[in-house]
Amino acid sequence: MTEPRTHEADALFEQLISHFSSDPAVTPPSGAKGRRFGASGLKVDGKLFAMVSKGELVVKLPRQRVDELVASGIGSRFDPGHGRVMKEWVTVAPRHSRSWRELAHEARDFVASTASRSRRG
Repeated sequence: MTEPRTHEADALFEQLISHFSSDPAVTPPSGAKGRRFGASGLKVDGKLFAMVSKGELVVKLPRQRVDELVASGIGSRFDPGHGRVMKEWVTVAPRHSRSWRELAHEARDFVASTASRSRRG
């Protein structure tokens, strides 16, 4: 019975999209809910930083921060479906929605910093 959780997550994510709409570096989802990784996510400088998957927010954060969120019980490691978790991605259920905006900002800043480093190097 994941349907209500998915609708709740989608509604919460719409609020995040609206929140980031004034940030010129952030690109909203293209509307494509296809199978391509991150097609319906928020991007900064062309790099994905937040999306919804299986009814939960998924954000890219430094590995140490992901470890902290998992240890605290707020998040779980993200498995995109091939049985191998991604070390810099964490999922956060709607029951922890009060932290979604803060985590999305952390993710935006983290991804922006890594994108600028890769452009310089």
